[in-house]
Amino acid sequence: MPNLNKVQLMGNLTRDPEVRYTPKGTAVTDISLAINRSYTGDDGQRHEETTFVDITFWGRQAEVIGEYLKKGRPLYVEGRLQLDSWEDKTTGQQRSRLKVVGENFQFLGSRDDGGGGPSRGGGGGGYSASQPDDDHGGHRPAAPPRSSSAPPQKSGYQEGPIEDEEDDIPF
Repeated sequence: MPNLNKVQLMGNLTRDPEVRYTPKGTAVTDISLAINRSYTGDDGQRHEETTFVDITFWGRQAEVIGEYLKKGRPLYVEGRLQLDSWEDKTTGQQRSRLKVVGENFQFLGSRDDGGGGPSRGGGGGGYSASQPDDDHGGHRPAAPPRSSSAPPQKSGYQEGPIEDEEDDIPF
């Protein structure tokens, strides 16, 4: 039976990222995204709810996030779910927590949307996990941050206007 463990999230950082390093020198940062949802209830009233999701990035991705992102900044993240289990030292009970291990990310918005960053209106550098980093399950980016002089990379996302190509329409 096939398996799939893929998460896509868009939200705003709840705090400034802090980069730490493992004894082997691998960068790691834990961030939290606030993801808002608006809906109309059965009573016809508008409701809003916020979900907070913890995400861990490893390697160069952790360093880039620590360098360019600040609290409030919008971010798109792709990753996988991971269950952490441990024994609580005070109560001795088994505890667990579901979190996301970040594999890709893309800056959203502009620098004025809550913090610094290399992106300009509407998008920014995207990072893709291409190879595992150490034994922590983290990843390194496929390429360094794009500058305005660098050619665009092929991905599922495109900056700027979308051009219609008749050959790509499946119907």
